[in-house]
Amino acid sequence: MLALDVLPDEPRPVRLMNTIRADRSGLHDDLSSVDGLVAWLGGDGDVGGDGDVDDRTLQAFHSLRLALRDLAGVVTEDTRAISAARDLPRAVAEVNSAVRRAARWPQLDVVGDDLVRRTASAAPDAVRVLAATAAEAVELFGGERRALLRACYAPGCVLYFVKDHPRREWCSPACGNRVRAARHYRRVTSRDAG
Repeated sequence: MLALDVLPDEPRPVRLMNTIRADRSGLHDDLSSVDGLVAWLGGDGDVGGDGDVDDRTLQAFHSLRLALRDLAGVVTEDTRAISAARDLPRAVAEVNSAVRRAARWPQLDVVGDDLVRRTASAAPDAVRVLAATAAEAVELFGGERRALLRACYAPGCVLYFVKDHPRREWCSPACGNRVRAARHYRRVTSRDAG
């Protein structure tokens, strides 16, 4: 089962990183198949059904996701086990490579009596999304919002989020509830043991 709605308001690079998620039954990969990638891309609203998603495209998204998770681990100083094996030079090279996969250029169109600027590309839809996600990642990791990126330290969580409120400490209310419940359980059991 795909959890395509995991933190839907996060920036696209964070949503891609969060296609690896955990629950009580273990780690899950929402991009474990071409169909999973098609569903994720369709949920993003950027890819039509032009059939440009194949195993190579899936592998490109896996590589970009790993690079983004490595970068997030470095930026957030993530100490969770899932973030232990990071390769910063490879991650930077992968993001830069993905950005270049879809050459884009500005064009003018005539709409009614108006001239409208649009961006064009000859790359397939999925490759454009890959490149756009990588470009957004460059802005996220290289810009001011980098300081707002966080790893969620709720028990069992492997997600990242952008701290959009001063009091936000967890990726979701569910993770916050798990932390509070665990804290309460520890208090009750230590009181009963003493």
